[in-house]
Amino acid sequence: MTLSSEDKKTLSQFRLQKAKEFLDDAKKNFDDKRYRTSVNRSYYAALNAARALLILEGANPETHDGVVTMLSLRFVKKGILPSEVIKSFKLLLSRRTDVDYGDFDDIGKDEALDSLHNAQSFIETIEQAMGKVIL
Repeated sequence: MTLSSEDKKTLSQFRLQKAKEFLDDAKKNFDDKRYRTSVNRSYYAALNAARALLILEGANPETHDGVVTMLSLRFVKKGILPSEVIKSFKLLLSRRTDVDYGDFDDIGKDEALDSLHNAQSFIETIEQAMGKVIL
């Protein structure tokens, strides 16, 4: 995908807005005691924030693992993002996988709240990194 700098900025802002909407959905679902759905939305909030940052460099990975790899190579390795961001993302992905595909897996209030906090912190960290990307 070849995008102009302006197109990258526009797409990035759209993805970041989507991330914030998903985070808001996660909060509402948590408040409604829908912990599985809250964990799902928390992960997708983080995923969209990550994709918002990656597109600024023209990276548009098609898989969840591709997002991890690209974040690591393009931002963690360069010192723009702390390595904890990858751990947080992987935890959110693992929990999302468990609640979406695990037949008997259950998620408790504490894990759902932790996922919500992780996603919120992840988005804040990504937003800070976005300010460091020069197009």
